[in-house]
Amino acid sequence: MSVPFTNISELYINGQWVKPASGHYEAVQNPATEEVIGQAPVAGTEDADAAIAAAREAFDKGPWPRMSMAERIAVMGRFRDCLVAREQEVRALLQAEVGASHLLLNGPQFGGVVDIINYVMQLAGEIKPKTMEVTVTPSLIDPNASGLLGSAIVVKDPVGVVVGISAYNYPLLINMTKLAPALIVGNCLVLKPSPLTPFTALMLGKIAEEAGIPPGVLNIITGGADVGSMISADPRVDMISFTGSDAVGAAILAQSASTMKHVHLELGGKSVMIVRADADVQAAGGAAAFNFTMHAGQGCALLTRFIVHNSVRAQFVETVKATLGFLKVGDPAEPDTIVGPLISEAARAKTENFVKKGLEEGGVLIAGGKRPEHLQKGFFFEPTLFDDVDNRSTLAQCEVFGPIGVVIGFDTDEEAVAMANDSNFGLSGGIYSADKAKAFEMAKQLRTGDVKLNGGTAGLYLQAPFGGYKRSGIGREFGPNWLDAYTLEKAIHYPIG
Repeated sequence: MSVPFTNISELYINGQWVKPASGHYEAVQNPATEEVIGQAPVAGTEDADAAIAAAREAFDKGPWPRMSMAERIAVMGRFRDCLVAREQEVRALLQAEVGASHLLLNGPQFGGVVDIINYVMQLAGEIKPKTMEVTVTPSLIDPNASGLLGSAIVVKDPVGVVVGISAYNYPLLINMTKLAPALIVGNCLVLKPSPLTPFTALMLGKIAEEAGIPPGVLNIITGGADVGSMISADPRVDMISFTGSDAVGAAILAQSASTMKHVHLELGGKSVMIVRADADVQAAGGAAAFNFTMHAGQGCALLTRFIVHNSVRAQFVETVKATLGFLKVGDPAEPDTIVGPLISEAARAKTENFVKKGLEEGGVLIAGGKRPEHLQKGFFFEPTLFDDVDNRSTLAQCEVFGPIGVVIGFDTDEEAVAMANDSNFGLSGGIYSADKAKAFEMAKQLRTGDVKLNGGTAGLYLQAPFGGYKRSGIGREFGPNWLDAYTLEKAIHYPIG
């Protein structure tokens, strides 16, 4: 049975479907079965040049930036409705291409995408010109003359041509965090997905056609590092929005520097959970197990480094270990699967190397650490827990992007905060404690973009800004100021009398 949208053999440039100039295609595998689901077109720099040219022409001369906000909101509403109408097809694609479980499809992998579009439409509808206060300024020519009465109005313009480069772990969600805010305020976009999940992005070209997005406003190309480098440095591009590793983010920052682009980087993490002596250890342990195994650990903001008070550390470790025993590892097509596959064999091999390194550096393996014996096909890896890990070790400092959690002991709150902040990353975090006031004070000391106290709440994931400190990125997604990243403020001054 064919997977929806995997028959797309062309790139989407300037409102047209075009063959890649190189004629090159690459097989895309289902990570749970290793079956080839399609042959995806691979763009080269010639295709990237055409996509940028189309976006530049559409922005400089086309109707999209000149539409009213209400008109663009209406188009995005149609885009959302077309996507929802294809929901079952899109879910089938996400399951086959990225290994998304039913649990995640009901949450961020699909449901969260619709929420993003609705939220962006809401924010766009709230954008209004702001009138500054009226002021009286003395005349520079004639000090004895009456003062000059004047004011100014502040408007928001689109940045211009935006390049969105997305990661493979939540491909539709991440693609939409580029597409929706960029387009709704009048920018034109070149979208480049991960080579591992090309069809989820190319599918959006079909949705754009149905929704009536004008030619050149959305362009979708694939390709590897050569394409990424070219579009990051191209002077016709005004902004880059990238989600991925800190190493690639640093390269993009360097490549874009000579042309002074606006850059938004949502990068990696090695996020920490602090468990104080007075914490509900059962709740903390259950949350920890879910965090580092969700989507097989392929999430930048997942809590994977557990700094636990030594008085409750043994109980915490046993709780996490017991919880892992209830998490089914298997084919995401099965409704009761919790832990699906890693995206590729290379990702699994990388995870195996981290286990080896953890053992070499003195970590104590509590659970997992190998490929599941009952799964002969697919890029699966057992949920893996280490205890007694050194906070400066490779396993505690590096982002694994696989289902590995590490436990580190502490004795004082000051020690816990210091160890939490002793990291190149600062994306997310959590604290479990019965003393909510103390947990709040500790949260303020953590150098990280968000902190969840006793699990936090999932209800405000869009309304609160999301982004990192240090090597976890530059800028924020979501939250009330999200669209500011894709706009420029312009002050228009005028005399009154």
